[in-house]
Amino acid sequence: MVCPRTRSSRERGTVPRVAEHRPAAEPQSPGQKARYARILSVASRLGAERGLEHVQMQDVAKEAGVAIATLYRYFPSKTHLFTAIMADQVDHMDDESPEILAACDPVDAVAETLLRSTRHMLRAPLLASAMVQSNYAAHSATVSEVAGIEAKVHRTVLRLLGLQHPTDRDNRLIRLLMKSWHGVLVSVIYGHTSHAEAETEIRLACQVLLGARSNAADR
Repeated sequence: MVCPRTRSSRERGTVPRVAEHRPAAEPQSPGQKARYARILSVASRLGAERGLEHVQMQDVAKEAGVAIATLYRYFPSKTHLFTAIMADQVDHMDDESPEILAACDPVDAVAETLLRSTRHMLRAPLLASAMVQSNYAAHSATVSEVAGIEAKVHRTVLRLLGLQHPTDRDNRLIRLLMKSWHGVLVSVIYGHTSHAEAETEIRLACQVLLGARSNAADR
């Protein structure tokens, strides 16, 4: 009988520390992409049900119908896995919606986009917490999705604002907005801010920070 203290970290359902530094493989063939999407779907469901700490990589692999080695090839750690889930959600953040299309002001369009993403994430609080924890824990040098998430949000805000040639100050204002949005999201997830307060604060952050952009009408 193996003593629990001597079992490998993979047997215990956690991820070896070294895995954090191993580059993740990218799916290439249709079959690989289908397995990748299945893994994300299963991990999203388990994350919503259990939270980050209680999701076991073995369970994800089993329910997704893939070998554990395949799972670790694409996602060397749970940090990689849940950051990838967040990246997948962010990929859809600029999908059109009635609220965004009805926004007369570019700043309102940005606010509605961030609010829609916030509402979507908060429908599954445990999954939202898992994604945010992973995104903050991930190092952009080893988890490529981190930079991809930031770049996607940044491009979306630039497009909604009509900033084709942003200044350095514009880019800094957008980065500050992203940090404010993340901070509000974390505050809601951990019960420090209500949903209503969060929406008010996200709108205010958009107005204050983006009102100073280079193409603002009242500048």
